[in-house]
Amino acid sequence: MDIISQLQEQINQIAGIAFNTFGTLQRDAPPVRLSPNYPEPPANPTEDAANFAEQPKLMSAALVKAAKQFDALVAALPLAEGGEEAQLKRIAELQ
Repeated sequence: MDIISQLQEQINQIAGIAFNTFGTLQRDAPPVRLSPNYPEPPANPTEDAANFAEQPKLMSAALVKAAKQFDALVAALPLAEGGEEAQLKRIAELQ
C-alpha cells in the first residue's frame, strides 16, 4: 500500500475513533445540573461508574496513538525537490 493510501486509511481510523468517543461520552456521561433554576437531573443508572471514569482516558489514548501514527506517516513522505516553483512547473508539465 502506498503512503497516500496509508494516510487516507489513518484519517479514516482517526475519524472513527473520534466518532465513537464522542458518541460514547454523550451516551454515558452523567447528567449535570445546568442552573439552580432547573430541577436536579435524574440519576443515570450506570452499572459501573468506575468503568465510565476510565473510558475517556482509554479513548483519548487511542486517539492520541492514531494521531501519532498519522504524524509518523507524514514524516515518511518524501521531501519535495526544488521548492514551490519547481513543483508548479512540474504540475504545469503534467497538465
